[in-house]
Amino acid sequence: MPRVNVPVTQITRTGISDTTPTAGDAVNNHSVANDGSMWIEVENNGAVSRTLSALFVNSVDGVTVAPKTWTIPAGARRRIGPFPVRLYGATLQVNVDNAELELSAYKVAGQA
Repeated sequence: MPRVNVPVTQITRTGISDTTPTAGDAVNNHSVANDGSMWIEVENNGAVSRTLSALFVNSVDGVTVAPKTWTIPAGARRRIGPFPVRLYGATLQVNVDNAELELSAYKVAGQA
């Protein structure tokens, strides 16, 4: 199955309402449109630490680079980014290790 899309919400000077986060899918994982200024908010609704990973798009000398990982403590929320396009691609691929992680993506309107 294809990766689950996480929609990107633009933040404006007039403000935005709370977004509905995308539930973590540890089987299909996620993708996010990335222009280099986007960032992700991840919330761990579980009772133990969970892991979020972002995949790099390029290899180095033919060797796949291990994903960048973040540990999200139990009950915590983290804002992570930005993700440079040259490293992560125009479509960021994000993996979660458990459905207890919820994802939202944001960017500031007018920023590239």
